[in-house]
Amino acid sequence: MIVSREKIPGVVIAGLRGGSGKTIISLGITAAWIAQNITVAPFKKGPDYIDAGWLSRAAGRPCYNLDTYLCTQSVVQASYLTHSQPCDIALIEGNRGLFDGIDIDGTTSTSELAKLLDLPVVLVLDCTKSTRTIAAVLMGCMQFDPDINICGVILNRLAGKRHEGKVRANIERFCNIPVLGALPKLTQEAFPERHMGLVTSEEHGESDMSLTRARQVALDNIDIDKLFGLVTSFKGQGMPVVDNARQEQDAVLEINTTGNLNSITENDTVTIGVVRDSAFQFYYPDNIEALENLGARVKFISPLSQTDIPEVDAIYMGGGFPETHATQLSANQAFRDNLKVLSRKGLPIYAECGGLIFLGESICLDEVVYPMTGILPLRFGLSKRPQGHGYTEVEVVNENPFYAKGEVLRGHEFRYSKVISIDYEDTAMAFKMIRGKGILEKKDGFFKDNTFGTYTHIHALGSTRWAPSLIAKARRFKASRE
Repeated sequence: MIVSREKIPGVVIAGLRGGSGKTIISLGITAAWIAQNITVAPFKKGPDYIDAGWLSRAAGRPCYNLDTYLCTQSVVQASYLTHSQPCDIALIEGNRGLFDGIDIDGTTSTSELAKLLDLPVVLVLDCTKSTRTIAAVLMGCMQFDPDINICGVILNRLAGKRHEGKVRANIERFCNIPVLGALPKLTQEAFPERHMGLVTSEEHGESDMSLTRARQVALDNIDIDKLFGLVTSFKGQGMPVVDNARQEQDAVLEINTTGNLNSITENDTVTIGVVRDSAFQFYYPDNIEALENLGARVKFISPLSQTDIPEVDAIYMGGGFPETHATQLSANQAFRDNLKVLSRKGLPIYAECGGLIFLGESICLDEVVYPMTGILPLRFGLSKRPQGHGYTEVEVVNENPFYAKGEVLRGHEFRYSKVISIDYEDTAMAFKMIRGKGILEKKDGFFKDNTFGTYTHIHALGSTRWAPSLIAKARRFKASRE
């Protein structure tokens, strides 16, 4: 990734809380602009995969995550500057409430990101059973942090024209903020939800039809042209300068710079198998690109549709929903057996969350046990409530295939699965949890041979040793076979 210094106009779509409707509104705006031949660079604030997948589909290009907990502020700025090229406009969907962060100062909040990138905010207001109070809430947001530029609001979940008129009149009188749109209450049929939010676009049977509906909702209820004009004419203060920003950007992004390819020979080139299908789909684009730009050929493989595993030098398994595909995964014994054989031969395998479950012995759902690969002695179940939810911080306390002892990593976990039983020794767990739950007893990073499974998702531009380490392991495995 070559860092561009030219800033593209952009807007942050924020809400007062999670579930306020900003995802469907963001999708609708993106799809509407695309229909007008406006190129949109989509971004998702925070460590979300599902919303990012929908935004990517709506925009027709990768959606990148911007997260100041997983990555430094300067790297987040660099990611925005680079990945918004060469588009006409960027759209960033926020997460949770506008000012919600990990501490009382609002660290990692959507508002912090808007200031870091010097972008205006459009605030989605859920007007359910409220009228004048909406203006009071908006005024509070405007005064809570005067450095945030709320350029407009979109009213959501209105009961009708009379309800809309009352809310509009109060906002115009007390807040002097333009109302850019007003949406009625929508059914959930077009965008069904699961415990982690929206169903993934890959699993949704009619995702293109749903995006078409979201686009039409935006065109019918939001002044798309006025919004575009406000964003593109916005004159901010300029991106704040972060200490050592330029040097840090260049150093960190070196793992993702195509210039590195000039020194890579054919003997250095490795093939990384990435397990990606509707069961395993949670990947940051930056992680895949980091591997490719270090000289790896990425080959996508699927335990849902393939029985044989092609010749690869390492495997990367992301998260997803193996529990909703348990019948198919357990039925494909050939793939499971082949992966176990390769693991015992020393093939480097790195797995996160859903991938970790697939490495285990089984998962029990509604008292039915579904066999997995049996590579790691773990047996899983599923809970109705989250078992791990939020950012993580880990210290590497044991020697392992991928990380240096003493290293501290930041990531996140969001899961409903739980460990029913496990057979392990302390030395087989690489991580001690400083923040988060991990696999068991504040431990995570279970490894055996060159196979490594963890509940912690990492971002390649924040955990900069991950991609080079996986590539190095792949090269050694490739050399051992020659």
